[in-house]
Amino acid sequence: MLTFKELLCYFKYREYINYVIKTFKMMVKRIKINELEPEAYNAMYGLEKYLNSTDLSRSLKELIKIRASQINGCAFCIDMHTKDALENGETARRIFAVSAWWESPLFDAKEKAALKMTEEITKIADNGLTENTYNEAKENFSDNEIAQIIIAIGVINVWNRIAVSTHMVFTDF
Repeated sequence: MLTFKELLCYFKYREYINYVIKTFKMMVKRIKINELEPEAYNAMYGLEKYLNSTDLSRSLKELIKIRASQINGCAFCIDMHTKDALENGETARRIFAVSAWWESPLFDAKEKAALKMTEEITKIADNGLTENTYNEAKENFSDNEIAQIIIAIGVINVWNRIAVSTHMVFTDF
């Protein structure tokens, strides 16, 4: 049994830890879904494997992943996908411009249509995928490519939700 003094120290320590977390916005790791539910992760990896087999360019898929991750506030995924994009030849300048893609001359009509889809589908509760955006997509992509983009956006949104809700943190800083 703990003494009153030991209990007091324990609660003071907990208060201190909570203060540090709030003050420095540190994140405490939570569950590891990949360890607890490996079959779910394997299903997600299956979707990634499917997306890797599509006709969408690697560059476009990474832009989609970066933008959705920015919207969802997923630092883990932003870090991962900006690194992946750079390794695959994307320029830092374009990566920096993703957050304001609609104003940037660095993206072509196809990329802008896909990024607009990414915004609207990621924020699906706002207005859904609007007719205007869908029509822009139809002008730039085949029906199969539109389907692939929608799936790519859905997959990164699931990854973002896993990473944000479990406080996944990149460690090589």
